[in-house]
Amino acid sequence: MEYSFLTQVMLPLVLAMIMFGMGLSLTKEDFLRLWKIPRTVIIGLFGQLIFMPIIAFAVAVFFELSAPLAIGLMILAACPGGTMSNVISHLARANLALSVTLTAITTVVCVFSTPFIIKFSIAHFGTDTDTNFSLASTTIGLIFITLIPVLAGIWVRQKYPNAAMRREPGFRKFSGLFILAMIVAILIQERDILMSSFSQMFGASISLNLASIAAGLALAKLFRLTQRDSITLGIEVGIQNASMAILIAVTFLEAPDYATAAGVYGLTMYLGAAILVLMARRIKD
Repeated sequence: MEYSFLTQVMLPLVLAMIMFGMGLSLTKEDFLRLWKIPRTVIIGLFGQLIFMPIIAFAVAVFFELSAPLAIGLMILAACPGGTMSNVISHLARANLALSVTLTAITTVVCVFSTPFIIKFSIAHFGTDTDTNFSLASTTIGLIFITLIPVLAGIWVRQKYPNAAMRREPGFRKFSGLFILAMIVAILIQERDILMSSFSQMFGASISLNLASIAAGLALAKLFRLTQRDSITLGIEVGIQNASMAILIAVTFLEAPDYATAAGVYGLTMYLGAAILVLMARRIKD
């Protein structure tokens, strides 16, 4: 495929740097919080790891998405929230500690759960012409590009806390700029399929975003969580790591048309998040 250096070298390298930056923001406490507030964390994990893929599947079927768009949407839904969910939780004055904990744990779990969801999606939505998918190689790739850099960042934070806290904001800003640049690049590269299915994909993305945020809020209300925790769950379930989804599509699967769904969602997911932030700040002001 075109731009092999970008997709095979630069994209994995930069995503690994982003994940290292995420590790710089994490401490052991973020993982131990699972044992301190297990009920809240488990509810959040259920929404992120189970509800989100189910909603994405329903949206793909309802909108009758083509195989590349449906598979791409499922890849996106299988990814963790990423650092942007933490930034949005901070803006919404939500439970930032819970947000960071859910991001940390889902980042680890998704390394192993995401390949299975991708395998199911390709088997269900795919055609005979779809790319071959290797469960083992995708898992190993995610371990090296996401899990190991995160663990390295955590180690640096533990060993050199002051330096880590100084550098982490820079990694976060770089993360946001890179995600935006990659989304724009993918949308330009795949402009033909985007133009032919924009209205369908835009509607599917907005529907997935609003439905997933609503699912997070509904779960929190069902289990009578606090308002701050409810907002946090809405954000965590609705915000996905679009850059990871793009990496999986264009680098591991070598199918850039799968990345179109992640590119569109990466732009539209902030609509529901913005509404949630405004509502949360108005309630608290």
